[in-house]
Amino acid sequence: MNMISNHMPTAELQALDAAHHMHPFTTNNELAEKGARVITRAKGVTLTDSEGNDILDAMAGLWCVNLGYGRPELAEAAMRQMQELPYYNTFFMTTHVPAIALSAKLAELAPGNLNHTFFAGSGSEANDTNIRMVRTYWAELGKPEKKVIIARHNGYHGSSVGSASLGGMKPMHAQGGLPIPDMHHIGQPYWYGEGGDKSPEEFGLERAQELEAAINELGEDRVAAFIAEPIQGAGGVIIPPSTYWPEIQRICEKYEILLIADEVICGFGRTGNWFGSQTFGIRPDIMTIAKGLSSGYAPIGGSIVSDEVAKVMDACEFVHGYTYSGHPVACAVALENLRILEEEKIVEKAGAETAPYLKEKWQGLADHPLVGEAVIEGLMGSIALTPDKASRAAFAADAGTAGYVVREACFANSLVMRHTGDRMVISPPLVITKSEVDTLVERAWRALDFAHKKLSDDGLMKAA
Repeated sequence: MNMISNHMPTAELQALDAAHHMHPFTTNNELAEKGARVITRAKGVTLTDSEGNDILDAMAGLWCVNLGYGRPELAEAAMRQMQELPYYNTFFMTTHVPAIALSAKLAELAPGNLNHTFFAGSGSEANDTNIRMVRTYWAELGKPEKKVIIARHNGYHGSSVGSASLGGMKPMHAQGGLPIPDMHHIGQPYWYGEGGDKSPEEFGLERAQELEAAINELGEDRVAAFIAEPIQGAGGVIIPPSTYWPEIQRICEKYEILLIADEVICGFGRTGNWFGSQTFGIRPDIMTIAKGLSSGYAPIGGSIVSDEVAKVMDACEFVHGYTYSGHPVACAVALENLRILEEEKIVEKAGAETAPYLKEKWQGLADHPLVGEAVIEGLMGSIALTPDKASRAAFAADAGTAGYVVREACFANSLVMRHTGDRMVISPPLVITKSEVDTLVERAWRALDFAHKKLSDDGLMKAA
């Protein structure tokens, strides 16, 4: 049996990686020159690399390791399931116990009348399911022309052809002929970057009303659904103004548009409640889930669907699904993950104790000369980098130049903090302790100091 801790030297691992492994969202030639960081093990909130360095993972992997690393119960649940029933599909009028148990558990946890789950292997796959489901739903109701799905610029819903089309990321649309037809994008509720001199409340309302304008322009008889993340994650942890979601909800109900809350990041405790929809009072018809569902220990995603939508879908053959829809091992791991989150009251503790402490410390970063704002909801926060705090100015340099400098400074200070453009984002495991929060913020401050000096020395502290 290969022991992962007994590995070849880092340089050899990096050479093998460069020779054979194509990385996502990466210029592989540049990475090969630099050498990939090789992570060999993790425990709690701490990663260890192949050189033995310990790194605080303030991103919980890719927003997903809500329970923290190294919980043996999840490994044991996977092993038991692998020994009993390692795989069977849920096609052809067949089911199995883990899929039954997990769908029942999700119905119990999800708000409102969201009582039915269509499983997938990831959030991208689940959002592809949603595209076909909402269009099929309306076709079954005799309205096949209701096909258009409205989403937001700078929203992220995955990177498959369908889900990347839903997303509003321009660099993604520039590759591979995206978006697919019948996708329409409206403005994002990003007050700091786009609100000008309006109050956040005025701006939130204005951005929500773009949905109504789009429905009227496209025709209500053509619009199937609106999809959005409760908080934009990959877009930079953009927390909408308080006026935004109530107005979106009103518009969807007025025009009979299905509302899809993409909870891939916000779900399972990230915002201090089980779901971001609860934090913002959203009543979705469909919720996309993945990431925190298994804390990333096994790949699984899904669409939790309302009674009303399920009633229509259940009456037709939905010719859609994946080999690994409701994979028994992934379902078993997800169930164990949910059991621990629930029994140890991790979501409640994160919301009531850790989140307020982190908020106080995180907002203190706004005092740094490089930081224009520091915002946070639950255990999901961001800071905006700026050369001029007073005017909320962007940098004259290409977007992401300053963010990259800060990200590299974070790694040099044993901290994983991601940059999206010139916003730095965090989403640590929900189990992070108060002393680990202190460490996170100390390291972030040190990294900002280092980056501020470098940007100043390189003449990059100039406003656009």
